[in-house]
Amino acid sequence: MQRSLVRKEVLPFLLMFGSLILATIIADALLHLFGLAWIGRWLGIPGTLLILSSFLYSLRKRKKIHFGKPKTLLVLHETLTWVGALFVLVHAGIHVYAILPWLALIAMLINIISGMTGKYLLDRSRSFLARKKELYLQEGLTEAEVEKRLFWDATTYDLMKQWRTVHLPITLAFAVLASTHILGIFLFWQWR
Repeated sequence: MQRSLVRKEVLPFLLMFGSLILATIIADALLHLFGLAWIGRWLGIPGTLLILSSFLYSLRKRKKIHFGKPKTLLVLHETLTWVGALFVLVHAGIHVYAILPWLALIAMLINIISGMTGKYLLDRSRSFLARKKELYLQEGLTEAEVEKRLFWDATTYDLMKQWRTVHLPITLAFAVLASTHILGIFLFWQWR
């Protein structure tokens, strides 16, 4: 139980995010290897639709819709966002030549990170701290000694609790930037 919160919870979270980036690199490389890079250009559409579909959970949570179980919609939210983000990342690849798509991509990545913080880290970290505190108290440490030993873990947890202050505004920023990017594509597409 001596492992820190950073090693037990934050590093696995970073590995999970890294797996999304690695999956993107592999998918993009395979598309290029097999001469199918053109498919990546079109993955932005299903990726965006999947991300938009994931907002059913947010609508249910805010009581704008009344169907579906919140737990099921949360799992759907996480899955659709993950797959949609993978599609959008493959769509972007290394072929982003303008500032607006880069900004939308960065906002999406920050949004994913903040969402994963809420999903993976907070609940697990809260229970990790509670178990660690209980163990220290069972060992006979005083409340002050326990607080001293848990200081850095508690500080890490308090920082992670701020995830919604990033997640909601960055979701809005991502939506605006992505919408502007899509509008720009429609405006400047060379229609025939």
